Amino acid sequence: MAFNVPPLRISGIVAESIVDGPGFRYVIFTQGCPHGCPGCHNPQTHNFSGGQEIDPLSLLLEIDENPLLAGVTFSGGEPFCQSEALLCLAEAIKARGLHLLIYSGYTYEQLLALCEETPAVGRLLSLCDTLIDGPYIEAQRDLTLLFRGSANQQILQLKNGHPV
Repeated sequence: MAFNVPPLRISGIVAESIVDGPGFRYVIFTQGCPHGCPGCHNPQTHNFSGGQEIDPLSLLLEIDENPLLAGVTFSGGEPFCQSEALLCLAEAIKARGLHLLIYSGYTYEQLLALCEETPAVGRLLSLCDTLIDGPYIEAQRDLTLLFRGSANQQILQLKNGHPV
């Protein structure tokens, strides 16, 4: 992992989760979200100045301590707003053979457009195994959906940033 990694602003972590993706997972809740979806499950993550700054390397050390983890989930807030800070962490996660799932309020198509102005978004997307995309829409809330809160959100399996 590179030493010149920008700090990551997080709302919190869940060291062991079975509801934020397949298998036993380490979940990082990023701080800051531009979407402001009414009824959001994590409204405390919206303020870009909230939460705490943390060195991504310290999170990787915690991940390494748990041999039972199947993967890591980046949730939020909006992870792609901190794509540069998450990129080195994602590379290290993938180098360890762990599954990477990212939740985003952006649609896949919006993320592709963001890649043009922010190349780190594209690099982070290329490391993602599963993307759950789209804003939470309260009128489409459905608690029976796997890993999603509303019916408009998609679960996309990716390889090199492209749906498979």
